Amino acid sequence: FFEPLGSTQRRETVWQPHHPLHRPDTAGTLTLSSLMAAGAHMGHTASLLNPNFTAYAYGTRAGITIIDLDATLPLLRRAAALVRAIAYHDGAILFVGNRPELKNILVKSSERLGENGFYVSERWLPGTLTNRLTVFGATTIRKMRATPDLVIFLNPLANLAAIRECAVANVPTIGIIDSNADPRIVMYPIPANDESVRGVEIIAGVLSMAGQDGVRSR
Repeated sequence: FFEPLGSTQRRETVWQPHHPLHRPDTAGTLTLSSLMAAGAHMGHTASLLNPNFTAYAYGTRAGITIIDLDATLPLLRRAAALVRAIAYHDGAILFVGNRPELKNILVKSSERLGENGFYVSERWLPGTLTNRLTVFGATTIRKMRATPDLVIFLNPLANLAAIRECAVANVPTIGIIDSNADPRIVMYPIPANDESVRGVEIIAGVLSMAGQDGVRSR
């Protein structure tokens, strides 16, 4: 409609709320402004700042810790490179998040990886990785794929038991780490607001697109 007046915007190029879920950015196209628009820089109140998160804190504003997105973006790209490499080598990648609003993100992310993608959207069953025979039984174990080669946590603090199991089983982990969490709980932290659904959509989208690229590049 506005093209005769010189506008270059089209429906396909105008940002819409569903874009991060259905048309996610890649590690190469994601920008700081997209992360900021999604509220990825908003941490918890300054009083809840984890001492080990200080390196990723830009400062405080109105009593809220501001996350340094200049640190977030390269760490996200590093994690995306890992996801791509594991998917390229036919590794199994598991997405974990147990808040109801994360379910669609988990489903879409795992679908992009095809047979290499899996997700857990409910409470983590203790022993899933460390006591599989007792938890699932011998018959089920024979049908299951091997232990995941990578686990991605969208809300790590609610899944500390799962993170500990990954550590015991020597499974590498990626996690969205908010300002109230210790970045050391996962191997590959991504400092960002884990309570922003849009922010989580963007990050999970970048990681799953990297995995999809790895699968297609075999």
